[in-house]
Amino acid sequence: MIDTPHIALPPHDWPAFPPGLVWLVGAGPGEPGLLTLEALHALQQADVIVHDALVNTRILDWRRPGTRLEYAGKRGGKPSAKQRDISLRLIELSRQGQRVLRLKGGDPFVFGRGGEEAQTLVRAGVPFRVTPGITAGIGGLAHAGIPVTHRDVNHTVTFLTGHDQTGLTPTEINWEALAKGSPVIVMYMAIKHLPRIADELMAAGRNAAESVAIVSNATLPQMRVLETTLGAAAVDAERHGMEAPAIVCLGSVVEMRKSIDWLGQLRGEPPRDLDPLQRGGAAEAS
Repeated sequence: MIDTPHIALPPHDWPAFPPGLVWLVGAGPGEPGLLTLEALHALQQADVIVHDALVNTRILDWRRPGTRLEYAGKRGGKPSAKQRDISLRLIELSRQGQRVLRLKGGDPFVFGRGGEEAQTLVRAGVPFRVTPGITAGIGGLAHAGIPVTHRDVNHTVTFLTGHDQTGLTPTEINWEALAKGSPVIVMYMAIKHLPRIADELMAAGRNAAESVAIVSNATLPQMRVLETTLGAAAVDAERHGMEAPAIVCLGSVVEMRKSIDWLGQLRGEPPRDLDPLQRGGAAEAS
């Protein structure tokens, strides 16, 4: 039985959730308050919720009484459900006439295998809907005081995953093009392979002294942020015990945390540098 009271949603033309529909929903980076209202609506209508490991259990408490939970978490290096089995389970539940909520951490289409699941549902003739969520590579960094874009730093940003289906660093990445073409690189699931990733980027021309931030458990009370450099990132991550789930950000936008670490400032900590990019207020004047 769920102790959390029903949360009344504001009047709106909320999407229907008929029996047999599979609803792919992003739960956001972790903090329950970052869940979208549409996701909350789906939670309160579902018959069964098939959820990932990174979905905050406090979010699951907002489901309606009687809704069944099925765990389908995939964590690196740990026993995990196979993707094909998860997709087949969604089809099975749909054909039972269940209203199926597939709840995934972050955004379902950002390194979350949501596209694979949607494709399987299409092939099986199963109706589905998608609700995006705040992805950790944007929302988690913002929570840590790091803007993923800043007009004094970058007009492009690249997101990459630290491992592929085999669990190894993706082999198809063009490291030279990536290193030269993207001022800011945001890496998901990169802690395990950070030594190789850093080596590849430096070999392709990135400066070992370039700023890096590692944000572990982004948006949660236990969030930790490590500021380091590309050359020292792998050693520092291990020395400081930075663990997954974590986001790694490479680029000068990391320097902005010295000025806009808003969580630290709310705790009474003064900004470390009011002009970390040494622009002298030029951006404000333009």
